[in-house]
Amino acid sequence: MSAPLRRTRGDLAAAATIAAGSLALVGAAYFSAPIRSAELAPAAEERESVASLSTPPQTLSESFRLPDTSPGIAPVIAEGLIITHADDTLTATSPDGETVWTYRRDRQLCALGEAWGKVVATYRGNAGCGDVVAIDALSGEYAGTRASVAPDHVTSLGSNDRQGYWSPERAELWRSDLVRTVEYGRVEAPQESDMQPNQCTITSALTRKELLAVTEQCDDGSWLRLQKATPEDSRKPEIDANIPIPSGAYLVAVSPDGAAVVDPTAGEVQAYDKEGNGTAVSPVLAPTGAASTTGTTGTTSDLPHHMSYYEDGTLFLFEPGDLALTGSFADAAGPGVAAGDRLLFATADGVAVANWDSTQVETVIPVNRGGYTGSIGLGSAGDAVVEKRDGEVVVLAAR
Repeated sequence: MSAPLRRTRGDLAAAATIAAGSLALVGAAYFSAPIRSAELAPAAEERESVASLSTPPQTLSESFRLPDTSPGIAPVIAEGLIITHADDTLTATSPDGETVWTYRRDRQLCALGEAWGKVVATYRGNAGCGDVVAIDALSGEYAGTRASVAPDHVTSLGSNDRQGYWSPERAELWRSDLVRTVEYGRVEAPQESDMQPNQCTITSALTRKELLAVTEQCDDGSWLRLQKATPEDSRKPEIDANIPIPSGAYLVAVSPDGAAVVDPTAGEVQAYDKEGNGTAVSPVLAPTGAASTTGTTGTTSDLPHHMSYYEDGTLFLFEPGDLALTGSFADAAGPGVAAGDRLLFATADGVAVANWDSTQVETVIPVNRGGYTGSIGLGSAGDAVVEKRDGEVVVLAAR
C-alpha cells in the first residue's frame, strides 16, 4: 500500500508563487489588451437602412457639420449613416443629425471602410496597423475583430466583398468575418519559406469580387499582378497573370475580370483581362500624376454604369466591361456619387450634375463654402448630399 500524499510547507509556498505569477500574467494581459481601451455605445434600437439619393436635387442648403479626421477623400456612408472620426471616437450619424452610436478607441485610426453592412476600422496596435474591429452599421454592435502584425502605414483596400489594406510592403484582404483570405508581399517571420513569390515595392492595389490587382516595382522592372482574392492557402498567393508595365504606371480601375493602369509618361490607359491580354488602350483626356513608393493619391468609386477614378482635379470614367476610358471632368474637386441616372461631383462653385454617358455637365448647384478651396469628396445619405472637406463633413439638405 502506497504512502498517502503529503503537502509540505515548501510545496505550499511553491504553489502560492506559481499562482501569484499566473495571476500577474493574466492581469497584465487583461489590462494591456486593446479592447481595454475601447468603449462602445450601441444604438438604442436597430435602425432600418436608408436609401441613397435617387434623383439630383434642385438646390442644396447646409444642414449641419461634423468634425472628421478619418483617412481618405470620400465620406464613409454605411447603410445610410454618416460615419466620422474625431477625438478618438467613431460616430454614426443619421441624415437628420441624430447620433446613432459611438465607438471610442484610444488608438490611432489607420484606415476606415464599409462593407457587408458593417463599418470596418483599422487601428495601430502594438505591432503596426493590424488591430481591426467591425461594427454593425445599423445596431452599433460588435461584428468581429482581428489582430495581427502589420505595416506602420497602410491604405484602405476594399470592395463590397472584401476589406483589407495595402502598403509598399504588402497587401491583405479579409472576408466578412475578418478572416484573412489573402496576403501578398513581404511577410515578417513567415511560418514556411517560399510562400510569397515576389518581394517588391507595391505602388497601388485594387480589388473586386475574386480579383486582387497590384502594381509593384521590382529589381527586374514594373509589374501588374492579377491574382485570386481567395487562394487555397491565404499565405500563398495564386497569380493568374504577371504583366510587365512601364515604370511609374499604376492602377486606376478594376473589374471582376481585369484591371487598368495609367502610364503618365505615355499619356494612356491600358486595360488587361485576367489572363494578361490587353483589352483596351485609351488616351488620357486630362493630366495625371505619378505613382510614388507610398502609393498614389487617387480615389476610386463605383457608379451604376461606370468605374470612376479621381486624382489631382480630374474625375475619370471607365466602361465597366473592358475598362476603356470613356471621359473625364477636369474641374472636379473630388470623387463623385450617383443620384439616379446622373453623376454628382464637387466643383469650385458647387455641386455639378452631369450626364455620365455624354460626359456633359448639365447644371451646377451653388454651394457657399466660405472660401474653402481644398478637396471635396461626395456621398449621399437619404436625401442629403454629404461633402467631406479637410477635417470635417458637411451635410447638405436637398430641396
